[in-house]
Amino acid sequence: MSLSTVDGRYQVTARIASGGMGEVYRAHDAVLAREVAIKVLHQTLAGDAGFIDRFRREARSAALLSHPNIVAVHDWGSTDGTYFMVMEYIRGRNLRDLLTANGRLEPAQVADVLLQVLAALEHAHRRGIVHRDVKPENVLVTGDGTVKVADFGLARALAESRITQAPGTVTGTVQYLAPEQIQGDPADPRTDLYALGVVGYELLTGQVPFMGETSLAIAYKHLTDRVPAPSAAEPSVSPELDRVVLAATEK
Repeated sequence: MSLSTVDGRYQVTARIASGGMGEVYRAHDAVLAREVAIKVLHQTLAGDAGFIDRFRREARSAALLSHPNIVAVHDWGSTDGTYFMVMEYIRGRNLRDLLTANGRLEPAQVADVLLQVLAALEHAHRRGIVHRDVKPENVLVTGDGTVKVADFGLARALAESRITQAPGTVTGTVQYLAPEQIQGDPADPRTDLYALGVVGYELLTGQVPFMGETSLAIAYKHLTDRVPAPSAAEPSVSPELDRVVLAATEK
């Protein structure tokens, strides 16, 4: 999608990412003279009235979150039938990029990341917001080591929209889905803790705990198997961090 200005206010300067919900651009806010990130939703979502209604509701909720470990939502709206969300622009990389570059993180780094993500989740959970899609791509790390969790609210809007309700489908990224999400049960704060436990395992070992040839095979393992201790794959992991991952992913 080619953009130059969004809503007559945000001057797009670069495309920085693409995902299942839309494209993310870096832009300049001409009114407040600051850099922002804009997520522009795919047209397939923009055409779903049910999704848009939920998107509006979730965007309002996400905008109320104010925490140093959460990517702030500044604005949202639509222009020419295109829906967008304006967020704080983060100078840094996501955990997926760091894993790709380094293979895995050192245990002390993992502990620091997990503590900051937990602080973000606690803030959101106290306000009744469950993320539902905690994964390395949604966790950003700035140059000074500050961790920022992105995309609060969007996963719920997508999960509840009619587009995703084909029989036998689940929303989210299957490697990080809690058993209740796979079964179609309601998500609650424990859902995010399970996903964060899986992220912790991956940060410590460089691989996800469950792999398979199909998404269904991976989902089945989440339902039936316990996440193993990270130290079984990476002996340098301490018993304390093993306990954190095992507790978070306890069914």
